[in-house]
Amino acid sequence: MARRLRPVGLDFIENAPVRLTFAARITAAPETVYQALAEELEGWPSWFRAVTLARPTHGGAGREIRLMGGVRFQETIMAADPERRYAYRVDETNAPGMRALLEEWRLTPSGSGTHVRWTFAADGTAPFRFGAVAARPGLGHSFRTAVRTLDRRLAGRSGADQ
Repeated sequence: MARRLRPVGLDFIENAPVRLTFAARITAAPETVYQALAEELEGWPSWFRAVTLARPTHGGAGREIRLMGGVRFQETIMAADPERRYAYRVDETNAPGMRALLEEWRLTPSGSGTHVRWTFAADGTAPFRFGAVAARPGLGHSFRTAVRTLDRRLAGRSGADQ
């Protein structure tokens, strides 16, 4: 059963009870990475294994996300700063114990590529918070695998365009 979550602002990234941050470098330029994150939403399942469905809602102001295992999210885009930042808040989910969730992708030029930082900011019941912290290694692995897969996908696209 889907439940509404507490609406949070972008400041939640800094003051959430649970903040998990992961970083990696990708060879693609920030504008290319941003395009894959924010403008090619339906392509997420091809590079982020945990995502089984991703589609825009509300004329692009929101997202519907489905994950492996049946978790569903209805989200609102909170920040869409081309080449710099993409953030979204979960408004409704079927995940138990969650009270608030905001995710942010920060993109910073790094040599001939991009430094990608993903922050998972959440609040929930005590068991949820404990579980989220315990899931750090798995979330980190999922993030690193997704970024490597996206990097290969974007490199293949660039090679095909040449």
